[in-house]
Amino acid sequence: MEELLSTFVRSIFVENMIFAYYLGMCSYLAVSKNVKTALGLGLAVTFILVCTLPINYMLENYVLKEGALSWLGAEYASVDLSFLSLIIFIAVIASFVQLVEMVVEKFAPALYASLGIFLPLIAVNCAILGGSLFMQQKAFANAGVATVYGLGSGIGWLLAIIGMAAIREKLAYSDIPKPLKGLGITFIITGLMGIGFMCFSGLKI
Repeated sequence: MEELLSTFVRSIFVENMIFAYYLGMCSYLAVSKNVKTALGLGLAVTFILVCTLPINYMLENYVLKEGALSWLGAEYASVDLSFLSLIIFIAVIASFVQLVEMVVEKFAPALYASLGIFLPLIAVNCAILGGSLFMQQKAFANAGVATVYGLGSGIGWLLAIIGMAAIREKLAYSDIPKPLKGLGITFIITGLMGIGFMCFSGLKI
């Protein structure tokens, strides 16, 4: 239980995908102009991370890495399919993105229109693929820990994009110097928020 809680808190605050690793910045900068749209994309990213990380974990540990196929028999103990991990991870992510895209288009057409190309581009979102690669690197004990890590990473990304969207909505009424309007001030705020999140790195979990 302590491991799950530690993984969850660290993935949100200490190892935040945006502010610690700056992954998924393209969608983060482009969609963080409106809180409602940012919330929709953040929830979609969280859902895909929660669904794909345990699946990719099981594929990694029971199919892809060296010795993973030993459950089929001793003759398969030396088989190493790890060179396929990247393309398999992307295939799983793309499948879930397609599912999310169809659901959003069916039940929330306004959100689908506002997200535009950035909804299908979740398939190549660095934060989502990064989650699976970090899962591979960290060698979690079981699929439950990987799922919690996916949930925490998604919530961290969701908090980041909603926070930025809320700030940018307020900035619309602020007197910003002309050279800094748009992405200029957004980059500055992202950096300041990243510095703020560095405070959580001192947490002893």
